Amino acid sequence: MLENIFQKQDVMRRVVYSMVPILLFSVLLYGWRVLAQMVVVFSAAILTEYLFTRHRGKKVSEAVLVTSMIYLLALPPAMPLWISAVGIIFAVALAKEAYGGFGRNVFNVAIAGRLFIFLSFPVPYNSAWLVPARIEGGSLTGLFGTTGGAVDTVTSATPLGLMYNGELPNLLHQFLGFRGGSIGESSVVLILLAAAYLLITKTANWRPMLFTFLGALISAAAFYFAGLIPGVTPSSFESVSALVPLAAYMMSGSILYVAVFMSTDPITAPNKPSAQVVYGIIIGLVSMTVRVFAGFPEGTSFGIMIGNTFASLLDEILPKAKKKTAKSPPKKASSPATQEVSA
Repeated sequence: MLENIFQKQDVMRRVVYSMVPILLFSVLLYGWRVLAQMVVVFSAAILTEYLFTRHRGKKVSEAVLVTSMIYLLALPPAMPLWISAVGIIFAVALAKEAYGGFGRNVFNVAIAGRLFIFLSFPVPYNSAWLVPARIEGGSLTGLFGTTGGAVDTVTSATPLGLMYNGELPNLLHQFLGFRGGSIGESSVVLILLAAAYLLITKTANWRPMLFTFLGALISAAAFYFAGLIPGVTPSSFESVSALVPLAAYMMSGSILYVAVFMSTDPITAPNKPSAQVVYGIIIGLVSMTVRVFAGFPEGTSFGIMIGNTFASLLDEILPKAKKKTAKSPPKKASSPATQEVSA
């Protein structure tokens, strides 16, 4: 039955597979809310694309499953379900189908939906953060609150918020993922494992992934050592310990999540290797610049959108990779007899 509805796309399936462990971990952190968001987001996305494609005699692309998963894991845990539905409907209808459907969209579909609800519903968006389940005394606590979910529905400071207030988050908890943030952006180790799977299976291109992170790291380090990041002063640390807040800053927010799952989108990224390098640097640089200087808690959505905007231009103006020419075998030296005949 599913084959009659969906257009089979093995590459898209592998992306979804890579994100399943992150989804399961998010259920551990936030409980039933994640499952409720999943049902709403996937149902709304599939139905929206179906309504657009059925009149053209086409099947629903499995890319919509990737869009739904990326969008879902980028949401605050306690986001009102109707707003989550509005965002994914906007994403599929206007950021994808309005351009002609799969393969023709200019902007990353998931990030367009996330940015739309962030700008349209800022108050509920910024009030939807939760304290996740956490490790205390060697055991997991806070998994079930009085409302039956991961915790009571109260707002919580994200690691970036804590750092801006002069507090240093627990690095181990950040690496494992036991910290606040969007549903699926917290676990560094699971995101890295997903990246390894995508690269080993040749599902994702390494250049946008690597250079998005490097662009973010270099710009964040420049802002950090210049004393421009609020609440973080490297002068209060000695020698190598000054790198600890920088590491915490890079593991906060969604830059790693965006580098692995969004900058590598083959539809909206450029095709030339040199263009992919510049594209990644643009995303990382813009993301950190917005995070530091703008009035937004995070800048990755803007980084992706700006990168998408310049992707085609980068392919146009940057040179192609030089093709390696096969070396011709050396000519055999002529024999003395042949030389005499020639003479």
